[in-house]
Amino acid sequence: MMQELSTLVAEKLGNAVLRSDVAYGELTVTIVAASVIDVLTILKSDPSLRFVSFIDITAVDYPERAERFEVVYHLLSPYNNTRVRVKLAANETTDVASVILVFPAADWFEREVYDLYGI
Repeated sequence: MMQELSTLVAEKLGNAVLRSDVAYGELTVTIVAASVIDVLTILKSDPSLRFVSFIDITAVDYPERAERFEVVYHLLSPYNNTRVRVKLAANETTDVASVILVFPAADWFEREVYDLYGI
């Protein structure tokens, strides 16, 4: 089922997807940072996906990488009983767009990521 979801998400998101992996029963999609609003909008509004529940946003710091940060979004589709993890790479100067117009609940989490990582 996760492989089918991976294929469907790749078709819907097109060139915004850099990589797609299934691990531990969940799909992880790595995207182009500039496409985050479009990606989350499609994941939320597409009738075959319906990832309407925003879970959280976090970030991970990998100091040895050129793009040292990964911003990670977790979404749930209660209609399909599936979760998706959306990741994007950023460095200290990358502008990552706010997604609160897509998921208003992201506001507090975005503040935390900014306060903790400066992203």
